[in-house]
Amino acid sequence: MRILLKLSGEALAGDNKVGFSEPEVRKVAAQIKQIVKGNQISIVIGGGNFWRGRTCGEMDRAKADQIGMLATVMNCLYVSEIFKTEGLETEVFTPFVCGTFTKQFSKEEAVKALNAGKIVFFAGGTGHPYFSTDMGTVLRALEIEAESVLLAKSIDGVYDSDPKTNPNAKKFDEISLEKVVEMGLKVVDTSASALALENRLPFLVFDLNEENSIVKAMSGKFNGTRVTA
Repeated sequence: MRILLKLSGEALAGDNKVGFSEPEVRKVAAQIKQIVKGNQISIVIGGGNFWRGRTCGEMDRAKADQIGMLATVMNCLYVSEIFKTEGLETEVFTPFVCGTFTKQFSKEEAVKALNAGKIVFFAGGTGHPYFSTDMGTVLRALEIEAESVLLAKSIDGVYDSDPKTNPNAKKFDEISLEKVVEMGLKVVDTSASALALENRLPFLVFDLNEENSIVKAMSGKFNGTRVTA
């Protein structure tokens, strides 16, 4: 099975909320080691543990987004190196040249790495401003023909409203992409949801902090929300 796992940068920062938490990253690596045999795993990581472009005040939006792209590159390079110390083979791809730090993305090279059993990281988003890592996640998943996207969040699924502000928010065990778009639910941002709907790309949404949540999602025995295509 070929999947794309989206991790939030904040989740990998642990209690510090900024930077890296090596113990948290090693927990993820331990789970990936359990599922890599027989599966092809690619990963996108957000940059929120370093940079939030939408809160940068008067800065030019394009420049703010470029800083965010570089934050995701730092995250992928770090997590990739931690994975290697755990015995996993990795490759980091970016949509722009980063010297010798990464490989420039092409579908052929990414699929070749996946077929070789490597964990593939897609850093740098789409390479263009005004597109979030959500859009980069859906775009790369479609390009490599992933069967599903696993969204590991700080919340345990999809709700009809924000459970942080509404104690009566209803959680969905399963919901269609059509309903997600129709109700304006922020599973991923609006443009990414529309692209996923158009191409019938399903999601599994779950809480990264739950024990063995990635393993459970891959086995189908998870407590999150299945977003059907």
